[in-house]
Amino acid sequence: MASLMRLNADFSLRVEVTPDDYHWVASPQAGVERVMLDRIGAEKARATSLVRYAPESCFPRHPHPGGEEILVLSGTFSEDDQDYPAGWYMRNPPGSSHAPASREGALIFVKLWQMLPDEQPSVRIDTNDPANWQQQNGRAVCPLFSGEAEQVCLLRLAAHERVFSGQVDGAELLVLAGSLNEAGKTYPSGSWLRLPAVAASQLGAGAQGVTVYLKTGHLLDVVGV
Repeated sequence: MASLMRLNADFSLRVEVTPDDYHWVASPQAGVERVMLDRIGAEKARATSLVRYAPESCFPRHPHPGGEEILVLSGTFSEDDQDYPAGWYMRNPPGSSHAPASREGALIFVKLWQMLPDEQPSVRIDTNDPANWQQQNGRAVCPLFSGEAEQVCLLRLAAHERVFSGQVDGAELLVLAGSLNEAGKTYPSGSWLRLPAVAASQLGAGAQGVTVYLKTGHLLDVVGV
């Protein structure tokens, strides 16, 4: 029996992973590698990961009892004969199954077993489509999902603009373009941050601005897991 893995499993703690920290490990499927960001479980786990598909690699069809969330970062990710180039956001609800693959290779951001059991919609959003972006409080936002337990969007900020204007009870960010700065430290594209609570945070866009994946609301029930 595979042993239980606990990686960044205390959700009351802040976690930062930059590209310099990446440690690629092989998955059970040839040609597919992962950077594990947080994880509770064995091979079937509550997990957040970066997953890299080599060209012509694939997984056999398999279920996701706890659901799966995907953001395609580069290349083209394919699922059941549908192609999703970089910029596509996907949610496969609990109980769904798929056969993922990539002909040209792909890098994706993946979250497993992190949905409410009764979530039902399958979500497909092309974040490259300007029609999916809107102005909210003077900011460019691409809403991706809003539910009882989490809110997910892409956020585009101008140079030096702060990410948060007030208290946030936990947030998760992935830098997609540009950089984030905080107290003299720079988080370049590819950086992942999990913040248990944000009050008067100094986190803001770098000199060239920033685009981030942002999730809030989802850490309230897992603090201290």
